[in-house]
Amino acid sequence: MFSYTALALVVIGILILSSAVKVLREYERAVIFRLGRSIAMKGPGLILLIPIVDKFVRISLRTVAMDVPPQDVITRDNVSVKVNAVIYFRVLDPTRAVVEVENYLYATSQISQTTLRSVLGESDLDELLSNRDKINKELQRVIDGHTEPWGVKVSTVEVKNVDLPQEMQRAIARQAEAERERRAKVINAEGELQASHKLAEAAAMIGTQPLAIQLRYLQTLSEIATENNSTTLFPIPIDLFEPLIRMRDRLVGGAPPPPTLPGRTP
Repeated sequence: MFSYTALALVVIGILILSSAVKVLREYERAVIFRLGRSIAMKGPGLILLIPIVDKFVRISLRTVAMDVPPQDVITRDNVSVKVNAVIYFRVLDPTRAVVEVENYLYATSQISQTTLRSVLGESDLDELLSNRDKINKELQRVIDGHTEPWGVKVSTVEVKNVDLPQEMQRAIARQAEAERERRAKVINAEGELQASHKLAEAAAMIGTQPLAIQLRYLQTLSEIATENNSTTLFPIPIDLFEPLIRMRDRLVGGAPPPPTLPGRTP
């Protein structure tokens, strides 16, 4: 009989000791409740509790990465898209995270979803696709403002995927193709303009040096000779024919008029 009583006392003592002694990791904190009232926050390491009287809630201080489920959003320019995101947050005040909100993880997830819809609904589609940094900062600011009373700090919010309707994807593809064609035409026109300036400068310089024309003529012949052509064209400067042209003009100007046939009026 004595042995059973002693064994029962030992078992009860072990249970009481296990409920009174707790060990917390470096990233954990314990919010202590004594008779239902929050009295302290302890940890990390070894903490002692009063059995039956004290209760505690274990809170992790590590950063939590939480996916925000895809949300149907209508942008300001009336385009329906499906957007999801990821949010990074951590608990700064364990006491408020336990006392001020029932489940801070669930509450943060819900406020992230509603904020994602409201903020993106105020943005245009082009802004949503091209200005992610601004939208991410706005999301972080708004969500952090809601979670701050709970002792939760939202450090980063990132929009992950933006799913567009098929017709909108085709329209964006056509717009991008038209933009590339426009840039190609502008670059081609700028190249032609620069080339015309250089040609004008070259023509002006060659005009001041008559020998430069002959050198250019010889260079052209050299380039033609290096090609495997069956027919070779020799460009001849018009200046070589100038004396002949003048002689022809003098002969035509001094010759008598052609005879007039009978019965016809000249």
